[in-house]
Amino acid sequence: MSAALAVTALLLTAGCSSDSGGSPGDGTNASSGGSGTATGSAPSRQATAQTPPAKGTVKVLRTVTEGLKSPWGLAPLPDGNLLVSSRDDGTITRIAEATGKKTELGKVSGVSAAGEGGLLGIALSPAYASDHMIYAYFTTASDNRIARMLYDAKKPAGEQLGAPDTIFRGIPKGYIHNGGRIAFGPDGMLYAGTGESGQRGLAQDKKSLGGKVLRLTPEGEPAPGNPFPDSPVYTYGHRNVQGLAWDPEQRLFASEFGQDTWDELNAIKPGDDYGWPNAEGKGDNPKYHNPITQWHTDDASPSGIAYAEGSIWMAGLKGQRLWRIPLDGTKTSAAPQAFLTGEYGRLRTVVSAGGNKLWLMTNNTDGRGTPKSGDDRILEIQVS
Repeated sequence: MSAALAVTALLLTAGCSSDSGGSPGDGTNASSGGSGTATGSAPSRQATAQTPPAKGTVKVLRTVTEGLKSPWGLAPLPDGNLLVSSRDDGTITRIAEATGKKTELGKVSGVSAAGEGGLLGIALSPAYASDHMIYAYFTTASDNRIARMLYDAKKPAGEQLGAPDTIFRGIPKGYIHNGGRIAFGPDGMLYAGTGESGQRGLAQDKKSLGGKVLRLTPEGEPAPGNPFPDSPVYTYGHRNVQGLAWDPEQRLFASEFGQDTWDELNAIKPGDDYGWPNAEGKGDNPKYHNPITQWHTDDASPSGIAYAEGSIWMAGLKGQRLWRIPLDGTKTSAAPQAFLTGEYGRLRTVVSAGGNKLWLMTNNTDGRGTPKSGDDRILEIQVS
């Protein structure tokens, strides 16, 4: 696949937006708050896209597979098949794209699943064709970290996943707000969305890894050109980032869970402060980078995002809908449009399937009595 593709805390308030459906854990709309071709990688570089129409469409083509358990991360393989991480079980499973057959590759050792923590985002190495490495963001007993593992398809099912080689550690963990999305950008660097683990002050502390977008080399070092010397921090002042995607002009976007009022979609600019906990949603303080657009937390609780057809497509957990946000550069060109509202329950991850198609994955089986519990699936959808 081409590279040019945090019990330690309680919910802070009853209305806190998280990524579960209304109770502590994988986020209520405790808006905790990514994706592209390996859970958020960039599309190929192409000519500047024209402003898309104000209205778009979504057509569900088929159900690829169902019966998934606590699915979180989704990464397409070069052969068209899909990898899925299970937050609670700590496993990675291969899904046959044509038949939906599930084959467990193995379990990621060291995963400690509780609340919103566990095995979260996954991505393929930019050099996957030669190194066969899968990257994973996961919660341990002490922190959140990123590791890479060899995928050896020649071994028996259940034993195809190598031992994790930790490349980055020390991201604050909590019962809530663990972030978790990772994606390789068009620059070949590894980006990670983190949460402030329920400790609000971490988001504004540039020495903390919590409440940030991080930018790393594939070996886990601070990436060259980062805005703060010798630091992996790319942007700060975030509450809980779980969506990352690039447009064809290599501009990075991120979704973020708000608390009581506003969930956000942001255009990411290196070194900028996105306001939390001093600001939530749009404001008039020039110190803070305002979101492109915002939603009431009941309508979104955004997790994964992807780019396709001139728009960002954003999966909503508590909102149980897929949002289309048409773009004119780093601004909206028309009002966001909602699709599939309530039809499939909580939507966790959306990933480019190439062209005008997306993979969309639900996340209902989190043990919280949310609608359609037990039927988590991957859908193939066509969008315009």
